[in-house]
Amino acid sequence: MKETQPIALFDSGMGGLTVLKALADRLPGEDMIYLGDTARLPYGTKGRETIIRYTLKAARKLLENGVKMLVIACNTATATALPALREHFAGLPILGVVEPGALAAARASRNGRIVVIATEATIAGGAYQEAVARIRPEAVVLGRACTLFVPLAEEGWMDGPLVEGIARRYLEDIFTPPAARPDTLLLGCTHFPPLQQALRQVVGTRVRIVDSAATTAERVQQELASRSLLRESASPGRRRFLTTDNPARFIRTGSLFLGRALKDAEVELVDL
Repeated sequence: MKETQPIALFDSGMGGLTVLKALADRLPGEDMIYLGDTARLPYGTKGRETIIRYTLKAARKLLENGVKMLVIACNTATATALPALREHFAGLPILGVVEPGALAAARASRNGRIVVIATEATIAGGAYQEAVARIRPEAVVLGRACTLFVPLAEEGWMDGPLVEGIARRYLEDIFTPPAARPDTLLLGCTHFPPLQQALRQVVGTRVRIVDSAATTAERVQQELASRSLLRESASPGRRRFLTTDNPARFIRTGSLFLGRALKDAEVELVDL
């Protein structure tokens, strides 16, 4: 591995672009290649073995590009497939988003009452609950599966009455009672950060909303620095985007996640 090689990021769809954006803001000189497996989206409703198989295939495709690090910018894949990835690709630095997200939530909470919202698979696996418990054993962590948020985000529906209504249906019972009210909402899926405006309408202004993107970017920088793999460059790094289905849709919705217009030449259709 060399410092000039790109950083690879993977997600089941476009949610991981929030991690890429945070990483690009922190390390603008690094080359990055992103794969969104939009043909098999969503991962969160699939079985464990299926998620592992899909994730390993995506990792192999990214490794064809000679990458120096793999970032699993998908909470479901991190929670389910991270041990398998590290076993299959020993020697390659591989980071997920669960531990950084748990650390950020544990730091943010004042009263130790944290709600994690994520996909069905992530909540059922208990990865965030276990990760927070390791960092802050006295914390009380409640998990809530919010399955519909993923297709909403992929469709580009980030706010408005429909999104707010669904958010209220998922969360109102947790955040309405004044007694023992959670003070931190952890977004345990990289698709969820663009929905923060709608979520804020439900949880109120006093609840801290935490996502793992910024903390993950910090961890990536630390890992690369420890291995002397940080790229020292004054010029902006190159960004490449791979998708397994419908590049036009990836460009349209991906631009919303990134906050800039994606160009046709940046997005490539691939088969896993």
